[in-house]
Amino acid sequence: MKLEGIFVPNVTPFDERGEIENGFLADLVEFWLEAGVSGLVVNASTGEGPLLSREEKRGLIEFVREKVGGRGMVIAGTGAIGTRETIELTRDAKDLGADAALVTTPFFFKPTEEELVEHFMALDAAVDLPFILYNVPKFTGYTVAPSIVDRISRECANMVGIKDSSGNPGAMAENIRLFGDRISVLSGAADMTLPTLALGGRGAILAVANFIPEICVGLYRAAKRGDLEEAGRSQQLVSYVNKVLVREHPQVAAIKAALSLKGHAAGIPRRPLKPLSDDMRETILRDLQSKDFLGDVEEYVTELKG
Repeated sequence: MKLEGIFVPNVTPFDERGEIENGFLADLVEFWLEAGVSGLVVNASTGEGPLLSREEKRGLIEFVREKVGGRGMVIAGTGAIGTRETIELTRDAKDLGADAALVTTPFFFKPTEEELVEHFMALDAAVDLPFILYNVPKFTGYTVAPSIVDRISRECANMVGIKDSSGNPGAMAENIRLFGDRISVLSGAADMTLPTLALGGRGAILAVANFIPEICVGLYRAAKRGDLEEAGRSQQLVSYVNKVLVREHPQVAAIKAALSLKGHAAGIPRRPLKPLSDDMRETILRDLQSKDFLGDVEEYVTELKG
């Protein structure tokens, strides 16, 4: 499987009652695909996957698969606390036409190395679907060392990549050294996008790509053609947006609020998460405008399309 480029871990729009707004999602899918992303990742953390029921997850995979058609990949987040549920969710993803699964390492109960390896081996044996191991210490409470990922990748024929959100440059370099020639190494940390590509990684799965897919794609393309000046300019914009939307505010609520600045309704988060307060929304708008960011985006996108 060719797994490279920029992927959007797409938001899930909810209304005031906490119900999924498929109409909003349909508009967003077109927005992301028109920007040139390689695919979407549904039911992931930015999509509030842990707050979705199994039936809702199934419905979203089916809906996004239909809307995307053959224009890009559809990857389904299927990670869970236990092995049995992970297998069930991954089997659902395969049955509903997902191209691959993004599998978070088990959380809440921290597994030993042997337990972690056996977890993925059990998944690999049970479901014949390509999967991406998701290393996300922010949510799991632990990081997976490159040597362990290397071991899992050698034991599991269906493992096609890793999304590493640790933000650790040394670990990323070690990932690529150990297994970058066998599986796709993707950054999940916005600030590590250009460094990952420069080291030989194949792309990124970025929360900020929900809001600025054009710039994320431009960064990837510039890096691939060796235009470091353009890639550096793009990385600066990506890092600035990441600071405003992800590091300084509640990530999901901030991204949904920011999308409204581009005229794309994205609903609100599902409880217990709350939408941004009016003060927070004003702060985000002020922070983006203070760098003349929206103007930079418009100019940059015009250059890309030209």
